[in-house]
Parts: sequence; C-alpha cells; structure tokens
Amino acid sequence: MSNNNVETVTSTLDRVKLALALLVIVAGIVAFSVLADQPTVVRVGIFIGSLVVAAFIAWFSEPGRRTISFSRDSYNETKRVIWPTRKETTQMTGIVFAFVVAMGALLWLVDKLLGWVIYGLLLGWK
Repeated sequence: MSNNNVETVTSTLDRVKLALALLVIVAGIVAFSVLADQPTVVRVGIFIGSLVVAAFIAWFSEPGRRTISFSRDSYNETKRVIWPTRKETTQMTGIVFAFVVAMGALLWLVDKLLGWVIYGLLLGWK
C-alpha cells in the first residue's frame, strides 16, 4: 500500500526561497557565535531577528502557505474538541494512579515469587 498524497517542493522558485530562509538562519547562528564580545541581548536579538526574517521568506513559498493553512486548520480543530471537566480529569487521574499502584504490587509479588522459586527451591540458595 503506497501513499501517493505526499507533496514535495517542485517549483524552483520555492526551493530558492526555502534555501534562502535556511541561509538566513545559518547566518543568524554564525552572527550569534561571531559576536561573542557583544551583550547577550544583542546576540539573541540578532538570532531571533534571523528566525523572523527566515519565517517571512518561507511564508511566501508554497510549502509555507500550506504550513500556515495546516496551522489554521489545526487551531480550528482544537476549538471543536470537547475537553473533559475538572471532575472527569481528576477521576481519570485517580484511576490511572490506582492502576499503576496495582500493577506495581502485582509485578513486585511476581518478582518475589519467581525469586523464591528459582533461588529457594531450584538452586537451594538462601
């Protein structure tokens, strides 16, 4: 079974835009390293600025538009989710904790039983 719905970047202009965005990010990283004698605020500002410029460049490519569309659709989907109430969340958390404690006790009991069978009965160790 193959998935033929994979979308790739086919436009040369889109590839150039994405390569330029990547180059801007690399330039921001290099500038952060080269400007070691500058205050940290300046260095971080330059790096964040490079990320903003790279995002702006990538936004105008087709993959950037698809990403924005996907983000918008994801946000709208989370608004439609029916989230559990505080009471339901507390009850489910209690059930999970009780299950973990019960499984821990069961595994401890099985471990002790197997240890007694192997070391006490079969090998004769105390």
